[in-house]
Amino acid sequence: MRNIVKTRIDESFETGCFDELAFTYAPVGLVVTENRVIRDCNLAFAAMFGYERDDLRGQTFARLYPSDEEFDNIRDRGIKSLKEHNTYWDERIMARKDGSLFWCRTRGHSFTPDEPLMRAVWSFADLSQIRPYQPLTRREREIVSHLSDGLTSKEIALKLDLSYRTVEVYRAKLLKKFEVSNTQGLIQALGGLGGEQVVKR
Repeated sequence: MRNIVKTRIDESFETGCFDELAFTYAPVGLVVTENRVIRDCNLAFAAMFGYERDDLRGQTFARLYPSDEEFDNIRDRGIKSLKEHNTYWDERIMARKDGSLFWCRTRGHSFTPDEPLMRAVWSFADLSQIRPYQPLTRREREIVSHLSDGLTSKEIALKLDLSYRTVEVYRAKLLKKFEVSNTQGLIQALGGLGGEQVVKR
C-alpha cells in the first residue's frame, strides 16, 4: 500500500497534476456532497470523525450529527449566503463515530448556487483544542450555535420556530448554568472549559 501511495505521489510531481494529491492529503477536512450525501472525502475529514474514507462515501451527513433533529434543523442554514455569495461558514457541534461530540468550523462552496445543496464542497476544522464540547441539551446546542453566529434571540426564535420568550428563557438558563452575565461570556465559557462528552446515538 505504501509503495502505491509513493508511486501516485511521484506521478503527481512528474506530471504536475496535483488535484487528487491536494484533495486526499490536505491537512484540513474536505468533503464533496450531493444533496447532503457524501460523494467523497479526504483522509483528514474521515480521521476527524473516526471513520475510514470508504465508510463515509455514499452516506448521508446525518450520521455525523448528534441527532436526526439537529441534522434536519441545520439543513437550511447557509442557503441564502450560498445563493447570494457562494460562500458560507459557521461553527456547529458534530458527532464522531464513538459518539463523542465536538465543535467544528464549517465552510462551504456550492457548484450549483441556484440549488446550493445539490453539489458542494465543504471544509471542516476540529475546534476541540480551543472550544471543548460542554454538556448541553439538543435545544441548548442549537441556541448556542446560533448565538455563536451572532444571531439575536428574535432571529433565533424565527429560525427555530420558537417564541422569542422561549429563546430568552433558554439563554438566561445558559448564562446561569455557566455563571456568566452575557452572550460573549457564555461563548468564552464554552470555549474555556474542558471535559469530553459522549452522546448515545
